Amino acid sequence: AIANALAACFVSLGGSIQTNLYVHSLDQLPAAHAVLLDVSPKQLLQIAGYKFSSLYKRQLQRYRYGMGVFKIDWALDAPIPFTAAECREAGTVHLGNTLEEIIISEKLTSRGKHPEKPFVLLAQQSLFDASRAPEGKQTAWAYCHVPNGSDVDMTAQIENQVERFAPGFKERILVRHVMNTRQMEDYNPNYVGGDIIGGMQDIRQLFTRPALRLSPYSTSAKGIYICSSSTPPGGGVHGMCGYYAAKRALKDVFNMKVSL
Repeated sequence: AIANALAACFVSLGGSIQTNLYVHSLDQLPAAHAVLLDVSPKQLLQIAGYKFSSLYKRQLQRYRYGMGVFKIDWALDAPIPFTAAECREAGTVHLGNTLEEIIISEKLTSRGKHPEKPFVLLAQQSLFDASRAPEGKQTAWAYCHVPNGSDVDMTAQIENQVERFAPGFKERILVRHVMNTRQMEDYNPNYVGGDIIGGMQDIRQLFTRPALRLSPYSTSAKGIYICSSSTPPGGGVHGMCGYYAAKRALKDVFNMKVSL
């Protein structure tokens, strides 16, 4: 409902929305005073690199991507039987047992290994949104981190983790769909190597993503901006990257008085 309302507002103001269209170059887009691209640095270079300075292109080429993910979607015969009542009533559940176990799992992955007990993020929205599953059934999805570009199948490890905290879970699986890092990137080219948060978020790159500039949203080409999670404040802070990029464009291109 929220997405439809936002789209309707945009169209009412004269905007148009096109889907199922691959953009390989800015030349495919109509002329505009400002272009905001919700893409990774890799895609930004492919689409608009010919307009950038050599320095800016080198900065984008040095951008580092983080861990990838292996994702599973399930159709279930019944809700996941978590032993903890709080988990049975949560839309999103983080499965990691202890903090120490989570640290070990993430550290192994960051070193290019695949943990047997991965930290798993699981969502079971059909408990609260009946449109996500047929009547009397449920759906859920989960992912774990893997090394960037990994093609290792983590189905068993993820399902074992869920079963560990929800005995009987495996018996409720009707069908599953899995995606490794390559398939994640095929699904969304912004997921470079399976990285779903737009690039590594460490102290070196959290505030200087995607390049060290006074405004991280502007590029070296006038009127071209990047507004993806590859800009501050990074992945997981939904909408804020685009919000700040739009404010920068309004100030730079349209001379509007906005606070930055």
